[in-house]
Amino acid sequence: MPIRGVIFDVDDTLFDYSGSEQAGILAHLHHLDLLHRVPDPQSAVTLWREVMQEQYARFLAGELTFAGQQRERARQFLARLGEDTTTMPDETAAAWFAGYTAHRNAAWTAFPDAAPTLAALAPTHRLGVVSNAPIDQQRPKLHATGLLHHFDDTALVGSDRPGEAKPDPAIFWTGCARLGLPPHEVAYVGDNYDLDALGARNAGLHPFWLDRTATRTDPADDGIHVLHTLTALPAALHP
Repeated sequence: MPIRGVIFDVDDTLFDYSGSEQAGILAHLHHLDLLHRVPDPQSAVTLWREVMQEQYARFLAGELTFAGQQRERARQFLARLGEDTTTMPDETAAAWFAGYTAHRNAAWTAFPDAAPTLAALAPTHRLGVVSNAPIDQQRPKLHATGLLHHFDDTALVGSDRPGEAKPDPAIFWTGCARLGLPPHEVAYVGDNYDLDALGARNAGLHPFWLDRTATRTDPADDGIHVLHTLTALPAALHP
């Protein structure tokens, strides 16, 4: 059967989340005169990402609300910088995170290959999004970067409820249902090998793993197509 629909991950697939995250935390620390607390800027970015992965996993597991994981990220990060955050009020933690968010959002950008690829696919394929973030968080990114108009609002699927996230097959099947297509007629494109590529394959979709940095040395598992740029996707859908 031909591939009639394509579902995309958002962060670090269409949208340069890592770039905005790095710019945001460094600008925030510079503004607060805290960069001297780390050996170098890259150490700050690495620490911030470690904290994010730990606390965001708690959100996906239903242990924290979305706002709650933001507050915990602020507390844990500052604690790792030597601050005493044991009695930090929620309001203070939220305000600290809001400062970071403002700097991060100022650096929002889409990857250069995102808009041309979506434009090329739109006339022939149904397009959707499946993300491990609430859609209310992802819609503004797509809008700000000029990508939102490629998707019907009903085709935007996120982990809005705790416990419903990639690689669970259910979230992929929801994305397919929103496109009105069975999984075997849908491709999924994402940058995370385990969550996106393996998750989509196990849900019965055609998985395309976007390895922009080409750093993986091991061969991909059976059935997983490897891309190094989104520009190669239209031709890869119909070899």
